[in-house]
Amino acid sequence: MNLAIETHQLTRNFNDFCAVGGIDLAVERGTFYGFLGPNGAGKSTTIKMLTGLLAPSGGRMLVLGKNMRDPKESLDAKRHMGVIPEDLALFDNLTAREYLTFVGRIHLMPRDTIRNRTEELLSVLALDDVEKKLTLEYSHGMKKKLAMAAALLPNPDLLFLDEPFEGVDAVTSRVIRDLLSGYVARGSTVFLTSHVLEIVERLCTHVGIIVKGKLVEQGPLATIRQGGTLEDRFLQQAGADSESTRKLNWLDEAAS
Repeated sequence: MNLAIETHQLTRNFNDFCAVGGIDLAVERGTFYGFLGPNGAGKSTTIKMLTGLLAPSGGRMLVLGKNMRDPKESLDAKRHMGVIPEDLALFDNLTAREYLTFVGRIHLMPRDTIRNRTEELLSVLALDDVEKKLTLEYSHGMKKKLAMAAALLPNPDLLFLDEPFEGVDAVTSRVIRDLLSGYVARGSTVFLTSHVLEIVERLCTHVGIIVKGKLVEQGPLATIRQGGTLEDRFLQQAGADSESTRKLNWLDEAAS
């Protein structure tokens, strides 16, 4: 099996709190992998470890065949990945073009390549009409599109996307979905976290479910669904079925 991401007992503790408790991920190259879990389950912490932003407390992790705990191999892997982090991490006082140029230079891309790809990305993501604005003036959806442009600019083999659809409108969502579908169709890999299960079910080929820091299930989407919906299976694994009937008793009281 040709894996883009492979972990063995990957763990992260924050003092006495175990955020990620020994997970074994296996993400095949060329797949669209949806990493699902309730709030606080450890999704963002896992992405931060896999992308080298956070050191694990224990375990092994290979990304694109490189040992992410080895500084030299980790740097090599980072050259072939794109990331949309949870907090977007943009520079407020740069325009979109300036920011993309900066990202391209960080990746040591030729100037002509940076220029050509920037023009195309700004056009496709409908940012060319606001290119003179500073990023701090952008709406949340516009910032998401710029973060997507930055992640795609170096033409990476692997994309890590932490909630890319959160807070974006329907038009932006459609543009991002189309870009990601085309990206995977060419043989690249996407590792996505999202609370929008309908989008995950539409886009993803494989799914992993993490609950309270533990990977409770992973595999092809059809296998995970077990003939039902992804939402049903996710709620079952997350232990939410027993909570579905919870209610506020005072809402049943007659209005006085």
